Amino acid sequence: MSEKNREGKRTARERLAAEREKQKTAEKRRRTLVVGASVVCVLGLAAVIGVVAANSGGDDESKASGPVVAPSGAQGQDGLAIPVGKEGAKATLTVWEDFRCPACKSFEQTYRPTLNELTEAGKLKVEYHLVTLIDGGLGGSGSLSAANAAACAQDAGKFTPYHDVLFENQPVESDDAFSDDAKLIDLAGKVDGLDTPEFRTCVEDGTHDSWVVKSNEAFQKGGFSGTPTVLFEGQNIYQDRSMTPEKFKQMVEDANKS
Repeated sequence: MSEKNREGKRTARERLAAEREKQKTAEKRRRTLVVGASVVCVLGLAAVIGVVAANSGGDDESKASGPVVAPSGAQGQDGLAIPVGKEGAKATLTVWEDFRCPACKSFEQTYRPTLNELTEAGKLKVEYHLVTLIDGGLGGSGSLSAANAAACAQDAGKFTPYHDVLFENQPVESDDAFSDDAKLIDLAGKVDGLDTPEFRTCVEDGTHDSWVVKSNEAFQKGGFSGTPTVLFEGQNIYQDRSMTPEKFKQMVEDANKS
């Protein structure tokens, strides 16, 4: 073999080795970035939790200074639950929700057909509790304003359809669009008969703000970890990874047989 050929092969091996080393370095950098991103996500969550703790009761406390006006038909301890379904239903589902919460929207999209079927059949009653967790974590007042508007819709006997409209038109979590009364009133136009002078006044005056604040305080005192919190016979079914609408439906059917 000529000296020229040996030199060519040596150069090729060196280039290959250099390329392999370059790939190893790139892979190491990629792994570092992935781990770093994970740490940022965890730290970000901790920061949000810290902000929630720091802000709990901040702006809400100032709005709680007015009288607590529960919406029509509110039930449960301190009248903090909005009931949906027939009073005589043997099974009860307790739902804590925030209208700015993406996970709450996901729950509603997945379980709404089943909940509607069971409540209409008189087998299930759902008790909705409204929460302002995202306001505390990300700032703004959209959770509070939307919850007040939903309570105003309850006064008009239109809670369920307006509740559904709010989740169907939920802005991204960081967008405080629901803090705009005009937006909430505009969405009321999607519910037949809801956009009335009485409803508008209720929304613009924040008639049920103090009630919403009290509901959020009950959520905090309950020690719940987040929204949605969905309780059936003491079990948070939203945290049960094996839970499905079909499985939940069977649980309700069984409760009605007992």
